[in-house]
Amino acid sequence: MFRPRPSAVRTFATCTRRLANAPLPPAEPTPYLINLSKSQGVAQGLTGAIGYTPLIRLNHLSAQTGCEILGKAEFMNPGGSIKDRAALYVVKDAEERGLLRPGGTVVEGTAGNTGIGLAHVCRSRGYKLVIYMPDTQSQGKIDLLRLLGAEVYPVPAVAFENPQNYNHQAKRHAERLDNAVWTNQFDNTANRRAHIETTGPEIWYQTEGKVDAFTCATGTGGTLAGITRYLKDKSSGKVKSFLADPPGSVLHSYLQSGGKLIERSGSSITEGIGQGRVTDNLAPDVELLDGSLHISDEKSIEMVYRCLDEEGLYLGASSALNVVAAKEVAEKLGKGHTVVTVLCDGAYRYADRLFSKKWLESKNLLGAVPENLKKYIVLP
Repeated sequence: MFRPRPSAVRTFATCTRRLANAPLPPAEPTPYLINLSKSQGVAQGLTGAIGYTPLIRLNHLSAQTGCEILGKAEFMNPGGSIKDRAALYVVKDAEERGLLRPGGTVVEGTAGNTGIGLAHVCRSRGYKLVIYMPDTQSQGKIDLLRLLGAEVYPVPAVAFENPQNYNHQAKRHAERLDNAVWTNQFDNTANRRAHIETTGPEIWYQTEGKVDAFTCATGTGGTLAGITRYLKDKSSGKVKSFLADPPGSVLHSYLQSGGKLIERSGSSITEGIGQGRVTDNLAPDVELLDGSLHISDEKSIEMVYRCLDEEGLYLGASSALNVVAAKEVAEKLGKGHTVVTVLCDGAYRYADRLFSKKWLESKNLLGAVPENLKKYIVLP
């Protein structure tokens, strides 16, 4: 009777394992990859890479609601947020109007992502940048702006009506300089134009016109107004649009009361959204809105953790608020609808708070995080 040598058995077993572990041959590029790459081409500098972000289907929330809930991945812009679009357009607008010449200075009042977007755009186009911001902002944000080449002036946080508000100080600074422009993100309608010309069309053609509703929060008003205007015009008014509003903002009550502005009170953990007035960016299109939703900080925090756990998306609180709003709009419309929102930025700039037990406790929000998701609270 034939008995194989032990060494032969070992050799056969080793070969079998190697075959099992051998890497599969690389697949050929898909037609989708080829067509997408051809359409993207080569971006002409950093500003050429702004926009053209994908729409991401939020699988768990879509399954839960019976709708297609889609998030525009604005965190994929070069500066990390949707504000890159506005930053580019307010600078382009100043160039087109002859207000900004080579070597000039851009001045803005901003507490967040617009400043970062402007810093990238100004560096790429050869301009100086001066930023005024409330002194309530984190040192990390100030350091990042300075690292990107901006001259930063933290000033006391006072109401917009106060002449010492950071926006008014930015305007006066620009007026003192030659070849300088205050880009005025809140009331410069080039901000709104950015979303009429880019974000709105991207959403329409990415969904092949099959979009039933859009929702997002607003700070300057440019994103909500511009996208709403484009989608309403393109669909002959069929696409519905809803404002999502955080605590401390007056716009939800403004819409619900038929246009009555109340005194602003309270605050929110979200940054860059919420407003105490109707800006010039929002004013032309506020009548197009079909409604509004008030989204609590508790709901926003819960969604930060849900998106991380269920979708693998590491989102900031403002993005999470938008996702909550999209879910609620989907539930309002019923099954079978497509709802789009914007994932305006990631959690990278807010991680030291959003995933800190101490910070969550200080805001009375620890209880808003579901027990099974508290494993993500990894900071003290």
